Amino acid sequence: MSGLILTRRGLLTSMSAVGAAGVLAACGAKTGSGTSPGAEAKADTSGDTVKVGLLNSLSGTMAISEVTVHNALLLAVKEINASGGVLGKKLEAVSQDGASDWPTFAEKAEALITDDKVVATFGCWTSASRKAVKPVFERYKSLLFYPVQYEGLEQSPYIFYTGATTNQQIVPALEYLRKQGLTRLYLVGSDYVFPRTANKIIQAYAKANGMRVVGEDYAPLGSTEFSTLVNKVEGAGADAVFNTLNGDSNVAFFKEYKSAGLTAKSLPVLSVSIAEEEVKSIGTQYLEGQLTAWNYY
Repeated sequence: MSGLILTRRGLLTSMSAVGAAGVLAACGAKTGSGTSPGAEAKADTSGDTVKVGLLNSLSGTMAISEVTVHNALLLAVKEINASGGVLGKKLEAVSQDGASDWPTFAEKAEALITDDKVVATFGCWTSASRKAVKPVFERYKSLLFYPVQYEGLEQSPYIFYTGATTNQQIVPALEYLRKQGLTRLYLVGSDYVFPRTANKIIQAYAKANGMRVVGEDYAPLGSTEFSTLVNKVEGAGADAVFNTLNGDSNVAFFKEYKSAGLTAKSLPVLSVSIAEEEVKSIGTQYLEGQLTAWNYY
């Protein structure tokens, strides 16, 4: 998972912790108690079961990444319940599909909090979806556990940021490239918050450390057309490509990259948002020798 190796023990620990935190925070809440805008959410803890929200893209361009997270969360709920639950209560997973659409994420987050009365929510992947739901969780004083690396520069008392920030992932990746003598970079990313902010940090690092950004291009999230962009990369004189594409755009990009005759030996790509599902969809023949930001440090 994009710079984050999610172990079963870590997931179970997080799920148990939020279950306990949610149950304790919501003690005394009554079934059906209303929540008006600006009021604290009233999670239902009156029975033997408490609900946790799973808010992931089960459809759309980000499903390739988020369905795996959703399945891991379901497994965690199953195993926690098999071991006795949390504080004597079993967990019930309530799933909502953010559909790779930021307004939909905000709508579904509010439904989980106000209609389903979850004690906490696990979800989002892109920073755009997280920023869309952030005011919702803050308005209702409800908890969100966010599972992925991100650009930093944000904090909230209602969000647990469990992934790496740029100083923990992207900066070490740049240091690795510099030590390999790969100092001329081409930046390729999806057109939203994380890639653009990450690339500003890359630009600053490059300027301060004797590296040079020779090109920077963005594709709409979900784009599958990369022939023009790959041609620009090929002709830019770069030593390496720093890739912040997300979702199934990675599949189209690497297949076009291979078709253009580019390889890890001729022009390596360092990626920060590729995991097992993307590798399976792309095919190892397209990724042979390429780097991801979780396998080099």
